[in-house]
Amino acid sequence: MEIKPLEHRFSVCKVRDYSQVNFQEEFCFTGRTDEEFSLVCQTDHVPENTAERDDGWKAFRIQGILDFSLIGILSGITALLADHNIGIFAISTYNTDYILTKEEHFKRALEILAASGYKVG
Repeated sequence: MEIKPLEHRFSVCKVRDYSQVNFQEEFCFTGRTDEEFSLVCQTDHVPENTAERDDGWKAFRIQGILDFSLIGILSGITALLADHNIGIFAISTYNTDYILTKEEHFKRALEILAASGYKVG
């Protein structure tokens, strides 16, 4: 399985609404519930109407399109990182999964995955 590191820095945010979110940006992940409007975006593109934010995240994606019948891909990676005390923030899209770690753990996370047989590139 191939892991592709992304070059960008990301922020995890709670926004008041999505009126200032630029949905045309390369990476823009949203989630809305009865309690909040969440946003994960490049740190350079955090909107002004952000109520709370947590900066300092880096991301990688599981390369390729994952079939919905595949089981355990995300849990295998997250368990491996948890065993090494690396916290994650996971995002699933229709095609694949993205995993964010804090910047200070990112390089080590990739090294752990590579040593465990994942192709990191």
